[in-house]
Amino acid sequence: MTYRPRKVPSGRISRLHRLGVLTTGIAGRLARDGVRSLSRGETPDLQRLLLTPSNAAQLADDLARMRGAAMKLGQLLSMEAGDVLSPELAGRLSRLRAAADPMPPQQLKHVLRDAWGSDWRRAFRSFDTRPIAAASIGQVHQAQLRDGRELAIKVQYPGIARSIHSDVTNLGALLRLSGVLPKDFDLAPYLAAARAQLHEEADYEQEARAITAYAGMLEGSEAFRLPEVLPDWSTRSVLSMTHLPSRPIETLAEAPQAERDRTMQRLLALFLDELFRFRTVQTDPNFANFRHCPETGKIVLLDFGAVRSFEPRLVEEIRGLLSTGLAGDLPALENRLEKLGLLSPDAPVLFRKAILEMTMMVFAELRRGSLDFSQTDLLARLRSAGHRLAAERMPPPAVPIDLLYLQRKAGGMFLLGTRLRARVDVDRLLAPHLAPVR
Repeated sequence: MTYRPRKVPSGRISRLHRLGVLTTGIAGRLARDGVRSLSRGETPDLQRLLLTPSNAAQLADDLARMRGAAMKLGQLLSMEAGDVLSPELAGRLSRLRAAADPMPPQQLKHVLRDAWGSDWRRAFRSFDTRPIAAASIGQVHQAQLRDGRELAIKVQYPGIARSIHSDVTNLGALLRLSGVLPKDFDLAPYLAAARAQLHEEADYEQEARAITAYAGMLEGSEAFRLPEVLPDWSTRSVLSMTHLPSRPIETLAEAPQAERDRTMQRLLALFLDELFRFRTVQTDPNFANFRHCPETGKIVLLDFGAVRSFEPRLVEEIRGLLSTGLAGDLPALENRLEKLGLLSPDAPVLFRKAILEMTMMVFAELRRGSLDFSQTDLLARLRSAGHRLAAERMPPPAVPIDLLYLQRKAGGMFLLGTRLRARVDVDRLLAPHLAPVR
């Protein structure tokens, strides 16, 4: 798909207007299609009408134009849409995961001038104004300093940080209008968590600290490389790093089986180390955050805006859940799920049974000892069970936000393993992290 530069709406009024245009347009189509349903003697189905392919395509286009929190939440919806939307609609929204429309060069120059001063070009031998990547919060440019250092410079879209609160509020209202949520579902805590996380992702100084911390954790690694931060050329809205030549991780899909297996084994081992050893996890599973260096075979890790630290107590509860599930002890597993907040004591019997069945599906797969991502149908079975549960329109318990982020990372790793058709030794991966089962 071709993307063209489009100015980022940075003011509160302009962004509100953009969402207003989106909402008004959808509302108009709803009214028109609703009248058609009535003329045929049918009762209009708001959810079905709202989530038509044309409305989904329009939603994706408008969110990509706005960028920022609006586009980020659209990306999350597109990743989770398989449990709510049809594959066709999920495909329309997947446009948001590919790339954003970059900002025009003139707007880029204003951002850099504000960050570095008016004579910043004198320090550079070259600076390519065409981005090599454009995402929801910023875009990345290649450049070279006069001392020869090759850089990758992430530039935040103007006004994005200031717009987070209103964007999340407005999109929450649109999500409620859609009717895809159960009637009694409390969306407020999830919107609050989204605001907090997006504010952290928009703070590039914090991301710079996270990169440095990760480099320390992985020092001497034979499997991974991280860019180095240049503090003198980094601010809250511009992050300058060394450029590490590499290819998209998906290019390994055509690599020999052994290389695909080794890469996925390393990524999963890193995820487990992040959680159980470091208690610090990069929770964004976007494939673009993992790249491959053909010359060394190392995996380049990028984008540390969504790093979260976890309390020791929670990590140990998860370790206990993992050990109990692998042991196949159903009563103990049910108790573990309650302790973690994934099941409430007063949950309806049907809901409790469905969650237990889905959990046991996962552990049954892990107990095989090895996992062939090209053969497993686990994801399809989980989605089918999720569809049946959603059809009952029962509001789920208020799942702790930390667990949602971990679920998101685990799901992303599973999708990447499927893309690479990798085979991993599950027993070897999990053995160092299991707790004794009492």
